[in-house]
Amino acid sequence: MADGTDSETMVCVAQIGAAHGVRGAFRVRCFTELPESVAAYGPLCAADGRVLFELEIVGSTKGGVIARAPGIADRDAAEALRGTRLYVPRSRLPEPDEEEFYHEDLVGLVARDRTGSELGRVAAVHNYGAGDILEIATTAGASELVPFTRAAVPVIDLARGFLTIERGMLADGTEAAA
Repeated sequence: MADGTDSETMVCVAQIGAAHGVRGAFRVRCFTELPESVAAYGPLCAADGRVLFELEIVGSTKGGVIARAPGIADRDAAEALRGTRLYVPRSRLPEPDEEEFYHEDLVGLVARDRTGSELGRVAAVHNYGAGDILEIATTAGASELVPFTRAAVPVIDLARGFLTIERGMLADGTEAAA
């Protein structure tokens, strides 16, 4: 990879939104605990590790920041970045606290019911503004959404590669045993 991360896991920390003004600034939706932290981890990369740029924070907005980046000098250049996801190598991030997880840690985990029967795998983690939601690719070939709450997902075992989904959380009729 261009920045020397080789096969290191990349963690998505933000996504570029709409242009802000006419001088190349843009909105950034941040996935960090504090939105302004997005600029603290050094150069931001594409998913493949290719360095894109470092951000200069110039303001704040709900759920994110307004930023500028070298080489982005006008509204058209800023708008061309819209939708770009920004990553950093996992090694640049602090270790999460107990019961905190990076989305990338959850994707790929086996989803089980309380009896240990496999229901599927975590395909993605979404957040549409009301909290994190796990997308489960079920063994039946469907895609189901489960709220990422302690009540719905009482057990997460990263070391063993699985999580437990509580009874009745999959809409396809799959019910975890009590």
